[in-house]
Parts: sequence; structure tokens; C-alpha cells
Amino acid sequence: MTWIHPLSPETGGSAAVLGGKAYGLVVLRRLGLPVPPGFVIGTGACRAFLRDGRFPDGLGAELAAAVSELEAATGRRLGGAERPLAVSVRSGASVSMPGMMSTILNLGLTAEAAEGLAAETGDQRFALDSRLRFLSGFAATVLGVDPAARGAGGIGEFEALIRERAGHAVLDDPARQLELAVGAVLASWDTPRARTYRELHEIPHDLGTAVTVQAMVFGNRGDHSGSGVAFSRDPNTGERVPYGEVLFGRQGEDVVSGRTITRPLAELAGREPAVWAGLLAALSRVEGHYRDACHVEFTFEAGRLWILQVRPGGLAGRAAVRVAVDLADEGVIDRREALLRVSPRQLDQVRTPRIDPSGVLDLLTRGVGACPGVATGRVATTADTAARMAAEGPVILVRPETSPLDLHGLAAAAGVVTARGGPASHAAVVARSMGRPAVVGAADLEVDVAAARVRAGGRAIPEGTLVTIDGTGGEVAAGSPRIVTAASDPHLDRLLEWADAVSGDRSPGSAAERLRRAH
Repeated sequence: MTWIHPLSPETGGSAAVLGGKAYGLVVLRRLGLPVPPGFVIGTGACRAFLRDGRFPDGLGAELAAAVSELEAATGRRLGGAERPLAVSVRSGASVSMPGMMSTILNLGLTAEAAEGLAAETGDQRFALDSRLRFLSGFAATVLGVDPAARGAGGIGEFEALIRERAGHAVLDDPARQLELAVGAVLASWDTPRARTYRELHEIPHDLGTAVTVQAMVFGNRGDHSGSGVAFSRDPNTGERVPYGEVLFGRQGEDVVSGRTITRPLAELAGREPAVWAGLLAALSRVEGHYRDACHVEFTFEAGRLWILQVRPGGLAGRAAVRVAVDLADEGVIDRREALLRVSPRQLDQVRTPRIDPSGVLDLLTRGVGACPGVATGRVATTADTAARMAAEGPVILVRPETSPLDLHGLAAAAGVVTARGGPASHAAVVARSMGRPAVVGAADLEVDVAAARVRAGGRAIPEGTLVTIDGTGGEVAAGSPRIVTAASDPHLDRLLEWADAVSGDRSPGSAAERLRRAH
């Protein structure tokens, strides 16, 4: 049996075999878009690994051969002293599970390889930053170090930790690093947070995850590098305008973690016009292929654009309805398909409530609306507290940022607020997948877990205080302000008219009546 497949336009197989991430990369390659070279370990290897507790027969040899082919394709050597190759090791199930499984970046940057990278680029700071990111990520993912400690120590501290727990040889053996990383990513399919996410979303437990290994492209390499997430249409409104966020001089994990304040995607146009033009062309091409709104993760290194992931759809209610109607108006899909594109859950979200802007409002802070809707509940500053308090009534989880370890709190909360992060942060992505109102990037918000309180606008807000959040406008208000709901939505009205025309009647079982009953 073949366990490993190249990321090439000729690669066959489905997302069930390659995982959604790698399948999307193959599509990108077929579209002629810039994708870092690499390979994917299929989902069957994960099922065998979890069943037997070890790599399936033949995987080790295939892995070594795939690395050799990647070295030949890039003209680099994994862990080499000259022109070193570093790789990313990413999970990717057939169904999107944002942030639930493991990723390791910069793998192969041994001390010798980091020196080679510094000599090649003339930038020792960049090389050392990249090595530190690898060591901290490896320690957390492979050795189980508390993620809160990541980045807190220096290179020497993480080297000592890895030496103590995995042996000295691992530090200088990139092939062994890769084997351990692949095993850790395969095992992450069965972690409690991943199982909880699948149960919440009714995803079968026996699918397994693929593992995508690619040559690294470095968003942290100087002023003309960076990373971001770009949507072909606004995910909050469905408007046909590019939308997203970017970080200059940083790697992609900084964007999606929510630990760093991001910049609006439009800033890319002024700072890196060639990258911006390439990104717009890529968004147009992938939307044309999928015939749907899409979003991509991207990195640009020294002014060169690379696409790292693509996902179609996934928009919330009002945006999903508008995109379906607009695509029909544009002749991309017909009206019947537009009706099928909108789920009952998305319909339920269309006439989204808002905090009444004309009413009396005790505003505590304002951030970026990341998932539409209004939620009222008592403040909880940790996921554990949110899960416990939710038994007695609605809770708003308020965090500096969220991580996969907060999943049980996110699931229990009626809404979420974070001090950092943007529309593509972990909190925003998970909230959208769960249909929870979310406000992110409330910059003046401070979360004091030890004191069980938050501070906003110079005010102390004890845990248990009742607040209301508006995931459209980004407001966080004290108490229970007046809530209003839009009387109608023009795109929904047109969709209902199309449903009437398609069904031909208004009997209880017709498409039109089902849509009307949902509202």
C-alpha cells in the first residue's frame, strides 16, 4: 500500500484520502498557483497508526524517499549546513477542524542549519527566530510542554528541555525530528479536544487525519515578508470585496493564533503591490474554480507570494445568503443551486439581532465583529470557569486569545470576546463554526485570570458580571441593552421568491414554506 502522495497536479485521490488541506493544495497546483513543494501522508496511515500504536509497515521508507525527492526538487538538504531545507508538518482531516490538531513549523533547523540559513540570507536574527519557533513548537507538540511556555524561554532552555526528554541526538537529527513530528500529528487526531470538536459537529471518529509536509516559506524574513488570511468576499456581509488580515514580518501561526494584533488586508496593496496583485488574481481563480466564496492562507517571502491553503464556503447566515444570490445574478450558478447552497442553520442566522444603536448603551469596549449575533451572559475568564458557570445560565467567555485548549469553554459559552486577534484568529474561526457571536481584537481589554476579572475602559469588571456582545458591530456592553432585529433582508426576500417559483406551490412541504417557517 502507498502511504505518501506528492503535492502535484497529477495526484489523484479525494479529500477522504489526502485530507482537505492537501486536496486543496493539489487543486491550487492544477490552477497554476504558487504552492510550496511537498507531499502528504494519507489518512489511512493515521487509522493504522492509531490502531497499532506505530507507523504502518513501509511508511518509514516512503517518508525517507519523499524527503529525498523534496530535497532534489528544492536544491536543499534537510538540516544541511548550506542551503538548508526546513519543512512544515501540518494536520488536515477531510473535514475542517480549525486548530484542533497539531502543526510544527521550521522543522529541520538544527543549530548547524540555522547557521547556514543565517549565512544564506545575511540575517542572523531571522535565522535564530526561526530556530526558536521550531524548538518551542517541537517541545509543545512532540514532548507535551505546556503551550503557555512556548516562546517564554530561549533557544538554550528549549534545547535543554528536548535533550532531557528526547535525548541529545534528536537535536542534530532532522530525519528523527520529522518522524517524531509526523507521529505527534497523527496522534493529535485522538486528543480530547479533537474528539470533543468532532462530537459537537457530528464528525465520525474513524476518518483520521492526513499529514502535509512542505518546504517552508518564511513570512518572518524581513520587511518584505509576511503572512495572512484573505477572503474573496466579506465573510460578515457577503459583499464582493477582498477581506482579511495580514502581519508583516511574521509567520502564519501568529495570524491564526490570535496572539498578535493583525493589520487589515488592504494595507498589503500599498506595502507590497506585486504580492497584492498576485493575491487578487489567486482569489479570482479559486472562486472561479469552486464557484463559491473562498478564503486562502498565504505567506510572502522577500516579495514572493505563496498560497498555503484554500477553503470554499463556510460563511455565516446573511453573508451566505447574499453570496448565493449574487452568484446566481452573476450567472455562476443557477437559482436552484443557490437555494441548495443555503442551509437551514444559515437561514436561522439571516435576520441577525443587533444592539439597538439608538438606545441607552453602557459601552465597555469595542473590537472587531467576527461572527454575527448578540449574546448576553455572565463574564467568565477561563474555559474551565465558563464550562462550570454555564450550568447556571448563559456565559460570555472573555480571554486574551483562545487556543484549542479552550474548546470546552467555547462550546459552553453563549459568546466569546478576545483582547487580541482578528477575523482569522482561532476564536473567530471556531465561533463561526459553532454559530457563536464573537468579538475579537478589543485592544483596551485586559484579562486578569488570577483576580477573576477583566478591565476595559478603565473599569474593573468582576467575573460573573452580566454583559452583552454584538458580533456584528463589535460592541461589548454592560447589562442587557435593548436588542433590535432588521425587519427584512433584500437578498433573503429574493431567495424566498425563487423558492416560490421553484416549488410552484405553498403547501407545507414546499421549499418556500420551509424557508418561511425558518423565519
